[in-house]
Amino acid sequence: MEGLLPIWKERGMTSHDCVFKLRKILKMKKIGHSGTLDPDVDGVLPVAIGKATKVIEYMMDSKKIYTGEITLGFSTTTEDRSGEIVEQKPVKSTIDEKDIDKVLSEFNGIITQTPPMYSAVKINGKRLYEYAREGKVIDRPSREVMIHSFERTSDITRNEEKGTLSFSFHVVCGKGTYVRTLAVDVGRKLSSPSHMSDLTREASSGFDRKDALTLSQIQVLVDEGSIEDYVFPLERALEHMPKYDLSKEEYLLVKNGSRLERQTYMKNQEDEIVFYYSDKAVAIYKVHPTKKDLIKPAKVLRNDWVV
Repeated sequence: MEGLLPIWKERGMTSHDCVFKLRKILKMKKIGHSGTLDPDVDGVLPVAIGKATKVIEYMMDSKKIYTGEITLGFSTTTEDRSGEIVEQKPVKSTIDEKDIDKVLSEFNGIITQTPPMYSAVKINGKRLYEYAREGKVIDRPSREVMIHSFERTSDITRNEEKGTLSFSFHVVCGKGTYVRTLAVDVGRKLSSPSHMSDLTREASSGFDRKDALTLSQIQVLVDEGSIEDYVFPLERALEHMPKYDLSKEEYLLVKNGSRLERQTYMKNQEDEIVFYYSDKAVAIYKVHPTKKDLIKPAKVLRNDWVV
């Protein structure tokens, strides 16, 4: 079996837990996921099976959609509700919906983020969360991410006793975005400590919640012998990339990893292109690193057809 299987990750599980359990359910080892979700977050977790694991990195390039809640009034070590309180300050009564909407609109476009200490980013061969668990805070490089839209979706709710203000949001963002950090940065612009108090990933890698199955649903389908009816082809992960349909003669060259003339196949200066044969993706080619007039394989996906 090969293809893409979007899972609805439930809260309380890590993304690694999902893959581990899915391997047992499907009795397969070659399984990987696209885009880690924190244990406290539920939502769409796209999983690749068999040969489709070769396209995981391309799945991560697509937009992601989240809904959640931001709470002003205190910040935490993890930037979400699971962490210990770091700073606490009652929210100013003057902050209203217009102030929040103005701040959210300022995040649209390319922004710069610094990964939180409780994240899986590696520095000097070690995950940031490993440093954090040791009580260490280290310098980490900032990076640019794309925010396509960021909107408030509820009225604000004030808790006078706790001195907090909360509101729901909807965000469409590019790869590498830390929504927890967005929540913290929103608070900073409003001069208030803040954190992400709730989060659900509604869509990722072209899949949304209507496509996703829970692990228990997958187990039932496996028992019924119908799980393959719910597995999407690996081509689904490559739909956002330029494509080219090969002739039989061209396929014979591509299946053997031959270098090709760039001008023939990549006239529009794309970075990469997907070659198809008989409606199936067979290889991803990229510009040769030293010979710019040639392209070479980045990934060979299928080369076992007899033609």
